Amino acid sequence: MEETTKQIAEGFQCTYKVFEKGTAPELVEQAYLAALERGRAEGFYPAIVSIGEYGADWLEEAAAGAEGIIAGCEVNGKEILEERFQEYMEEAEDLDGYIGEETEGETVSHFSGYISFHDRTLESDTLLLELPVKNPWELIGYLPMGGWNECPAPEDMISICKYWYEKYQAIPAVFTQDVMEFYAPKCLNGADSLEAAKEHYAFCTDRVDQGTETGLLSELAAGLEHSTVWYFWWD
Repeated sequence: MEETTKQIAEGFQCTYKVFEKGTAPELVEQAYLAALERGRAEGFYPAIVSIGEYGADWLEEAAAGAEGIIAGCEVNGKEILEERFQEYMEEAEDLDGYIGEETEGETVSHFSGYISFHDRTLESDTLLLELPVKNPWELIGYLPMGGWNECPAPEDMISICKYWYEKYQAIPAVFTQDVMEFYAPKCLNGADSLEAAKEHYAFCTDRVDQGTETGLLSELAAGLEHSTVWYFWWD
């Protein structure tokens, strides 16, 4: 374990576990699921955090303003997503053509944001934090990524995550400098898959534009129906 990793972990002032670079990623996911179950009784939510090459500077300051970020958000996650989707669709010449009629899409059931594509081990030192929050959307206050390029601001993320937890039971789980993954054990919780795909696109356009083979919302919708992990990456 690198000394920087230890310093960052201790800065959060919570219980944590370190998985060193090169570790099998399955161990991280197993530990997360066990911590999530335990946290229900002990009053915390876990978060997987990949230090990464550029993430150290972000994480060293991340926990400093958690309460202020949480207090600064508004309870309007659904409206934020609707407004973002409308803005993006104003640039589309044919909305129906952008939706498409795909019936197959990738089902995602495991976290991947912290895995190296070269050898399928941990890309960098990775933390499992047990953060003392009552509600899962408050994790964003301690890990406030966003506010650059097309990535929503942290305050908007909190509102969106609250809305998604209440609607889908989806929990923000994995954080890197440019990736965020949710754990959604109930998949879409009975909601319409196309409407969910529109929300995902509003949250992160690259989820469709670069994360599907066809570039169509219907492909994402088909995959989301049975996915227990939601993956977002901002270029």
